[in-house]
Amino acid sequence: MIPDIDKIVLKNAITHEGKAEVGSVVNKLIGTYPEMKSKIREIMPEVKENVERINLLSLERQMEIARELYPEILQEEHREKEKRLADLKNVHGKVVMRLAPSPSGPLHLGHTRMCILNDEYVKRYGGELILRIEDTNPNNILPEAYEMIKEDCRWLGVNYTQLIIQSERMEIYYQRARDLISQGYAYMCTCRVEDFKRDLMNSTACPHRNTTPEENIRLFDLTAGNEPMEQHPVLVIKTDLHHPNPAIRDWIAFRIIEGTHPHTGNKYRFYPLMNFSVAVDDHELGLTHVIRGTDHINNTERQKYIFKYLGWTLPEYFHYGMIRIEDTVLKKTLMKKGITSGEFTGWDDVRLSTIMSLAKRGYQPETFRKYWIDSGLNETNADFSWDIFNSINRQFIDKSADRYFFVSSPVEIKINGAPNATAKLNLYPNEDSRGFRKYDLENDPVLYIQESDLKDIADGEVFRLKGLYNVQRNGDSFTYAGSEVHGEKKRIIHWVGEHSSKFTVLKPDGTEDHGLLESEAVDKIGIIQLERYSFVNKVSESRALFLHR
Repeated sequence: MIPDIDKIVLKNAITHEGKAEVGSVVNKLIGTYPEMKSKIREIMPEVKENVERINLLSLERQMEIARELYPEILQEEHREKEKRLADLKNVHGKVVMRLAPSPSGPLHLGHTRMCILNDEYVKRYGGELILRIEDTNPNNILPEAYEMIKEDCRWLGVNYTQLIIQSERMEIYYQRARDLISQGYAYMCTCRVEDFKRDLMNSTACPHRNTTPEENIRLFDLTAGNEPMEQHPVLVIKTDLHHPNPAIRDWIAFRIIEGTHPHTGNKYRFYPLMNFSVAVDDHELGLTHVIRGTDHINNTERQKYIFKYLGWTLPEYFHYGMIRIEDTVLKKTLMKKGITSGEFTGWDDVRLSTIMSLAKRGYQPETFRKYWIDSGLNETNADFSWDIFNSINRQFIDKSADRYFFVSSPVEIKINGAPNATAKLNLYPNEDSRGFRKYDLENDPVLYIQESDLKDIADGEVFRLKGLYNVQRNGDSFTYAGSEVHGEKKRIIHWVGEHSSKFTVLKPDGTEDHGLLESEAVDKIGIIQLERYSFVNKVSESRALFLHR
């Protein structure tokens, strides 16, 4: 048998996101035990067998085993994974950066990357972090989202230094639009949308492209002044009609939107589109660095035209790769629709990945920060790893989470021949100073175990009730089998007594697990670990929200 093989394979698996690599394990073995170099052929089958066995486990289960048997692995892994974000380019003193959410709903998991990366860089270099709420579409605003967004930032520990609301800056946008029109860089267009798009695809100039600045200013002012109009003009920024990317050719900067705005009422109807208001604000607010996803590359190219035309200095742009988050509802329109229809109970429904939902379940603000710092500022696309995210969260909650027994789908068993006994169970493994849960049991007690455990126990098998004694199954009856801990390795299962309470755990998919919770845990509120089940956030005497294993 190869010494330390489980430890070496486990460490390699955890280092590689749950999948150990045979070659890496062999190299580590030879480095640790040089004498094995001459025995490669002999040890290879055992190495492969152990790698395959460990790789069948989830990363969460691997971390759990390491925490119980080889805690030094996780300490080493933590030290190795301490990461630092790459430096920003062209920093000259303090920086000015921004967060730019839309108030169509609260922030969700996807937004936390933007928030934390910007916050980290401003902390590093000093300067300003602007929270700019982009609300120039009155028909896509949830009025309470203004406060929700601010609260989400506070919870994440993101300390913005200025709050800017775009709908309060309409006159600035109008003046910059007039500047561009008067210089011949923008024009008013009344073409049908399909005709305008067709012309762009064919690199053909819109019939209004050469209208005089004076006429364009007149029409712009009429439109911005809420004058009744038969047609709905748009303002278009001139670019290069022969640009190889049709998305960069002349683009619409303003359009009419009818609707009452929660901040400005009916004062305005001619609203700037994102590319216009963002470009103007990035200049007016003195942005030095802009970091955003690769889905904004075309937007950056569009916005550069405004900087060029008005003689402004461009901020330093960095476009990070997109993160795919599977099995997660991130579109706020779908969330809002589900809430309105009654499918979801609200923005904090456990099936959603809003910050308020994840916080409600028990995720810690530090988890989001560490995950995105460790992920880094990369240009390549990647998948979000719930396994890694949960393992990071576990680091922050594990030490403070007391342990209790919860038996889902309970079945009753009577232990025949059992003497009076006292079960003394640690609130935290191997730390007596944290305290104990104690239960005095009479002889021949009636206890409850999980139905799934019962199905796995073979006829004649001796198993151990954790912290209590051994029991032998004989068909449908159960007999006391002594209290010795040592000897042949036995299955260990958890249990609850007759004084346990009915308990429900609400899971992220909306389903519920029902069962019995040990009586010592009834009054406990907050994050606890239900042994062999998961961490949960206990919100009442009889209910908890599933967090993760």
